Amino acid sequence: MATTRHAAAFLSAVHQSWDLATTPEVLAAWGRESSCAGMTVGGLTHHLLNQGVNTARALRADPAGSPEPIALLEHYAGAAWVEAGPHDEVNAKIRDTDNASALAGPDVVLAAAREHIDALPELLAAPRDPDIIFIPWQGWSLSTDDFLTTRMMEMVVHGDDLASSVGVPTPTYAEDVITPVLGLLGGVAARRHGQTALVRALARPQRAENGISAF
Repeated sequence: MATTRHAAAFLSAVHQSWDLATTPEVLAAWGRESSCAGMTVGGLTHHLLNQGVNTARALRADPAGSPEPIALLEHYAGAAWVEAGPHDEVNAKIRDTDNASALAGPDVVLAAAREHIDALPELLAAPRDPDIIFIPWQGWSLSTDDFLTTRMMEMVVHGDDLASSVGVPTPTYAEDVITPVLGLLGGVAARRHGQTALVRALARPQRAENGISAF
């Protein structure tokens, strides 16, 4: 099972994502294009809420027989979408899938997500042996805590996308959420662009390169 502190941080991010997803501004703009080109507000909302949904599904799966977990940054080194462009097939498929799911309408999307979200506290508290989560769409495993970190990163990044899409403030997350997320984003950015480039971007803007992003 996830460590208590990490599980609590994850749940707080899920609840903030839900609060954002259910704002009148999001519901009113459901069919409009979002800040993510080619993705509707509804599609983006579905993608955001799916971080909790997919976690619930993963926690229900029996981890017995799963491959040994890999390191968190190794996960991003192997994921095809990390360095793919916005129009590449892997990212276009994600957009198309979420847009299609959102066509059912906000009531259906929210109700389906709520069912899984409500199950998360009990699922997170249940023992896991081994304490890992297999990621079927990647073909490898992460520790439970590392998997939750990947989902928190998705919620933080797409929470900002969704908020900017409808003109509401971006959520401010708890330290236990944002610290591992920033560590992850910094680690991926350093792996892509080098430590020096990242240090300069954060501490020496007069020498910084442009475009030092994690994704």
